Amino acid sequence: MTIQRVNSKWAKTLVLLKSEYLRQYIPLTKLFSRETVYRMLNEYGMIYVKPINGTFGKGVIRVERTTDSNRSYKYQQDTVIHHYASFEALYKMLLKQKKNRKYIVQKGIHLLRHQKRRFDIRVMVQKNLRGEWEATGIIGRLAHPAKIVTNYHSGGTPMPIDSLMSDHASPQQITIYKNRLQKLSITIANQLVAAYPNLKEIGVDIAIDHKLHPWILEVNTRPDLQIFRKLSDQNVFHKMYRYAVAYGRYKH
Repeated sequence: MTIQRVNSKWAKTLVLLKSEYLRQYIPLTKLFSRETVYRMLNEYGMIYVKPINGTFGKGVIRVERTTDSNRSYKYQQDTVIHHYASFEALYKMLLKQKKNRKYIVQKGIHLLRHQKRRFDIRVMVQKNLRGEWEATGIIGRLAHPAKIVTNYHSGGTPMPIDSLMSDHASPQQITIYKNRLQKLSITIANQLVAAYPNLKEIGVDIAIDHKLHPWILEVNTRPDLQIFRKLSDQNVFHKMYRYAVAYGRYKH
């Protein structure tokens, strides 16, 4: 049986929003429109504009409203930064980038930092050998200093979550927090599999704000296992690979 993949960020978000429990962890997300961009920028001050079917952080734009009246809006994609004095000029640039593709707009989360660099968390959840969902790995992703995304393919650095959170919590608190994120990710898997019954694996990207509240940024249904080879404990990757072979992602 083929492994089900779901490319649309919007479709996955709609499924997750059906869960009253999960809603508290989902940043406000809307389909791209002029009104949505304008309203969310005014309300939150910072938003992310993302292609619905994008991967590896490609095409993601961070937009901020600033206090400088002559440069009221800041637009960043990859390492390129633009400033605009008016919303109309900003929106014209967004349309130019968007072209005919579908985009979503997501409330911006101010990520925790490690050595002045933003980071988020990837939790790997897989069907184990008993056919049950199991959180098989958790890893931090430290953003490139000049970029807005944390993806490894965009210059991010995979690191143990314990190292990244050492400035924000005690070792005991970090252990408890990791367990919380793993349980949350299994709940996400159970919610998605109800709509997509042939899912076998997901990678959950979680932002942590300054109050240590977790936010579900995205769920990847074809997650990259290779970043877990960067961990010193190679048993984590070997278990993932063993499960992936069992459900047919790789040949033995």
